[in-house]
Amino acid sequence: MPSYAPPTGSRALKPPLSNRHPDFDALATMRERRAWWLRHLMQWHWISSAICLIGMLLFSVTGITLNHPNAIKVETHVERAEIQIGPAMRDTLARIAESSPSGPLPPVLRRWLADELGQPVPTLPAEWSSDEIYLAMPRPGGDAWLSIDLATGTVEYERVDRGTVAWLNDLHKGRNTGPAWSLFIDLFAAACIVFSLTGLFILWIHARQRPLVWPMVGLGALIPLLIIVLFMH
Repeated sequence: MPSYAPPTGSRALKPPLSNRHPDFDALATMRERRAWWLRHLMQWHWISSAICLIGMLLFSVTGITLNHPNAIKVETHVERAEIQIGPAMRDTLARIAESSPSGPLPPVLRRWLADELGQPVPTLPAEWSSDEIYLAMPRPGGDAWLSIDLATGTVEYERVDRGTVAWLNDLHKGRNTGPAWSLFIDLFAAACIVFSLTGLFILWIHARQRPLVWPMVGLGALIPLLIIVLFMH
């Protein structure tokens, strides 16, 4: 007569449906729900981390350079130019200055200046007066300006370049970077929030198996708090 071998492996852990205890079903449901949350949190976590990777490196490195400005040697390059506009354009600008002393330079003048100076002239508002037009052209990592003498037609131009480090630092601060970069910073910050919150919930799920999770999280919050309380007055 053949002998009966009891089930082994995963089958031995599952009692028949008629004899299954209600707590077993509740535990199985809880595990399925935990696995579902963990799977989706991991997915959002890696997606947000991939999106934030290069930006986080950029902002981390420039955070160090901004925190130690005197330790980094900056070479400033200054470019100056002086050109002359024709009498017809000078008279046109004088009439504009008398009738509407505000707004950007005329498109024809901007194109001519860009060709002569080798640099684009933005459509920023200029400062108009009866004898001079002044246009400030701030940019990341440097500065530029030009002035037009309406009496003589002389255009003075100056461009200052403070180097790559200053350019990256201005990207970090959003200084003179324009609305597109400002929008990028907002989107990048939102992705960092998703990355941080999904990481927090993943830690919460694994906290029972890893007792050092919450002490390390608390330490990360305690260190800057102590520095603020003890050393910032």
